[in-house]
Amino acid sequence: MTTTVPAPPARVGKAAVGALGLLALSTGALESVVSPTIPLLERELDMSQSEGALLSIVLLITGALVTPLAGKFGDRYGGKRVLVLLMAVVSAGGTVSALAPNLPVLLLGQVLQGAMVGALPLSFVVVRRHLPAGESKVAIGVVSGLFVGGGMVGMLCAGPVAEQLSRHWMFALPTLAVAGATLLVHRIMPDDPPGRADGAGIDWPGLLLLSGMLVTLMLVLALAPEAGSQPLVLGCLVALLAALVAGWVRVERRAAAPMVDLRMLARPAMWKACVLTFVICLGTAMAVYLVPQLLDERGEGYGFGASATEIGFFLLPGAIAATLAGPLGGIGDRRFGSRAVVGTGVVVMALSLVALAAVHSEIWHLVVGKALIALANGLCVTALMTSTATAVDRDDTGIATSLILVSRVLGYAVGGQLGGALLTAGTPAGSQAAAESAYVTGFVIAGAVVSTALFVTRTLRKGATA
Repeated sequence: MTTTVPAPPARVGKAAVGALGLLALSTGALESVVSPTIPLLERELDMSQSEGALLSIVLLITGALVTPLAGKFGDRYGGKRVLVLLMAVVSAGGTVSALAPNLPVLLLGQVLQGAMVGALPLSFVVVRRHLPAGESKVAIGVVSGLFVGGGMVGMLCAGPVAEQLSRHWMFALPTLAVAGATLLVHRIMPDDPPGRADGAGIDWPGLLLLSGMLVTLMLVLALAPEAGSQPLVLGCLVALLAALVAGWVRVERRAAAPMVDLRMLARPAMWKACVLTFVICLGTAMAVYLVPQLLDERGEGYGFGASATEIGFFLLPGAIAATLAGPLGGIGDRRFGSRAVVGTGVVVMALSLVALAAVHSEIWHLVVGKALIALANGLCVTALMTSTATAVDRDDTGIATSLILVSRVLGYAVGGQLGGALLTAGTPAGSQAAAESAYVTGFVIAGAVVSTALFVTRTLRKGATA
């Protein structure tokens, strides 16, 4: 009897990796266009501030829910196949957002666009199955860096496009780029063989409980500044959040095919990487929110009253640093190990945040500080992502990297909400300018939170792999 040995997957070339990078760039741009244009959208769609806050987080919430499923399906059915289907949903969501006449339709578009967050683990599944470990680290770094760079491009260009053309075009242009890059990936990237097929269904109870957790967490953070006036509501939400967390953990432990594999999360290397990613992204998100606000601020003796175009120009060095950080993080992890790269990035970010709290009287202080924070964040997250992706079994690549991405999404969501809560609490009644002390407090808290990552970083293994 003869046994058929499956042919090894075809080796991908630079063109295929470039197509994945272009897809990451365009999805990153589409992901970030809402954040800098919330005030414009509030005016044009007659939205309240609470509705604007909902719009700003709905993509993150749906992304956190889709990411584990995308990684699992990519491991099970083949990364390229699921990636193309996922990008079709994203393209549909971008089209809905571009044509949206009102808030409910725009929210629907953002829900569909949230599927884009699952594109990164699927890209890693494809790269890991077609390249050896050393080359895959660099390729993953390139894709991660271009996704971050695309996000900064979207933040820089969304305002000018919306003002000069319309809010419809700020969604339409990156959506066209996503559709084109998806077709390119479908044509150039070879198919990857499916991984394990355990026959288990989707963990719907875990999915629903996790969605409830994320929505409740965002509500708790949004109501925190008004805790004095609504203590009962806030207390009930905190109790509900605790109950949802307990229920979710119980369901995931008993599920045959859990949405988030807590057994994998219990591995020391895995939970450490998730904790580090969450803490680092929380500090980064606070800076991402506070720096543009301080550039726009018109307080007496602080702030610069910068226009949207000027703010985009001032943030450009940070966009460049974030783009370069991806490949540099992959190369650094390959040569020096994740511990050295992450430790260096944490120190740079913490010092930059504390320096911004102490010195922010000139525009260049904010420009340099934001660029260093973006560089440090990119180095840390990429090193953690690449070391995790190459430290687990090939069939677990999507699940492992999706855990990192969920931690990233949670860190950004919590950090952004904390920054907004601090400014809201620091704005005197009847004033539209937040107190300078609110910015100082925000930078100090972010620096202190990031510094705690050093305690975890010291326990990482020293080698080139985690």
